Amino acid sequence: MNLAAVEKIARAVLYEGYMLYPYRPSSVKNRQRFNFGVLYPQSYVELHTGSDASASQTQCLVQGSILPEIEIRIRFLQSAQRFVGRLPEPLANWPVEDKVCFEPVDSLEVDGRIFRPGAEVEEREFSLRLVYGDSISFTPSRYEHSIPGRRDLEPLLDAAGDAAGVIVRERENLVLAVEVLAQRCREDVFKFSVRVSNQTPFADPGRHGRDEALIYSLISTHVVLGANNCEFVSLLDPPEDMCKFAAGCQNIGTWPVLVGESGRRDTMLSSPIILYDYPQVAPESAGDLFDGTEIDEILSLRIMTLTEDEKREVREADERAGRILERTESMPPEQLMKLHGVVRSMRPLNDKEIS
Repeated sequence: MNLAAVEKIARAVLYEGYMLYPYRPSSVKNRQRFNFGVLYPQSYVELHTGSDASASQTQCLVQGSILPEIEIRIRFLQSAQRFVGRLPEPLANWPVEDKVCFEPVDSLEVDGRIFRPGAEVEEREFSLRLVYGDSISFTPSRYEHSIPGRRDLEPLLDAAGDAAGVIVRERENLVLAVEVLAQRCREDVFKFSVRVSNQTPFADPGRHGRDEALIYSLISTHVVLGANNCEFVSLLDPPEDMCKFAAGCQNIGTWPVLVGESGRRDTMLSSPIILYDYPQVAPESAGDLFDGTEIDEILSLRIMTLTEDEKREVREADERAGRILERTESMPPEQLMKLHGVVRSMRPLNDKEIS
C-alpha cells in the first residue's frame, strides 16, 4: 500500500464538510455538520429511519492467481465535547489529577482570548492485515475494536502564568465491528468485502437528537485497502471480461476507487464521497478548506472579506479554521494568482477541429 500517495486525498475526504465558510460556529450551516460518512449507533438508526446509517459496505475486485495479503485501514473522526469552566480563584500550581472545582460558563475571557464550549474532533484509525496464503475462507471474519472514552482537562493560563479557567474535553467510548469476506469469482478474480458497523451502545435514542448521537458516531468513515502480490480492478472502468463481476459488487454508502500514481492498482480508497479513479488534490491548492465543492479562489476571496469580529470568532472557535484564516491572510499575490486557473496541457488543432 502506497500510503504517501493516498494521504492527501484521504485527508481531504476525512475533513470534507468539517466546517464550511464563513467558518463561524454561529452560522447556520455550521450548526449541523459532518454530512458525509457518518455511522450512527444502531439503536439511533432503528428509530430514525431514512438516510441515516449505522454501517457501510465496500465490495471490490482483486485480480491475482492467489490472494496472499490484504491490508485494511478504517479511518474516521471522533467527536469530543468541549466545555469551558471558570476557577474560583487563579491556581499557581495546576493539579496533576483532574479533580478541580470550576463553574461551567458559556464563555470565558483569559488574557485577551475568549473561550467557548463547542465540539471538536480527533482522528481515529483501525488497521488489519490479512494473510490468506493459498486458501480462501468463504466465511466472514469479524473483528471488533473499542476506543475507551476519556476526560481531559487543559488549564487556561492568564498573563501571570496562573490557571484562571479550564477547558474540559470529554469523549465517549466507541465500539466498531469490521466483517471481511473474500469470495472467488473465477480462478484469478476475487470479490473482497469489508463491512464497517457502529456497535456503540446508545441508550434511550428516543430522547436524544442528532447532536447527541454524533458523540457516539464514527464520522467521515472511509476505508483504505492495500494489496500485496495482487491488484485491484477498477469498478468504474473494468476490463470487458470482468464487467459482470464489477456489476455484482454492492457498495453501501461508499464508492471504492483506485488511488495513487495513475496506472498502479495496489491501493484503493473507499470513500463516502463519489470520486473517480486516481483523484488528486490540485497542486495549486494551498491547504485544507474543508469544502471540495467550492472553488479555492472564490473561497479564499470570500475569507478575505470577513470582518474583524468574524475573524476573531473563527480564530477562537476552532484551531483548524483559524489556520485557514491565517494562511489566507498571509497568502502572497503570486499564490492567489495560481488559484485563478491553470492550463494542464496544450496541443495543436487538426484541420477537422478547425473547420
